[in-house]
Amino acid sequence: MKTSRVFHVGAVVSLVFLILWLVAWEAWLAPIRPGAWLLALKAVPLLVPLLGALKRDIYTLQWSSMVILLYFAEGAVRVYSDTAPLSRMMAGGEAFLVAIYFVCTVLFLRPYKLAAKKIAKELLERVNTVNK
Repeated sequence: MKTSRVFHVGAVVSLVFLILWLVAWEAWLAPIRPGAWLLALKAVPLLVPLLGALKRDIYTLQWSSMVILLYFAEGAVRVYSDTAPLSRMMAGGEAFLVAIYFVCTVLFLRPYKLAAKKIAKELLERVNTVNK
């Protein structure tokens, strides 16, 4: 299996698990208070980059790797602020899944970024030779 494929699969799988994790956490396993399932809707925005991630859309993977860090921040804060042990564990799982998605996405995008830099450098050299 090619390395970029591994990172792509890792990003998609971690994103799917993150969506399921958030819904299970806030709807059934450890909601903030009984019956407070509305916080599970925080997983809905993650459906937007899911389609792009499945299609290997470079632009979607780039912006989602930054937006996903909001979920990392939420998980990190709740690890230290939630009083319920199960909720703290779920928050840690959220931060872990976000970290996997972020790392896999960045490593998947790395060859594309290097190729874009190479093309930009070549274009700049051409412009400089024309201007001389």
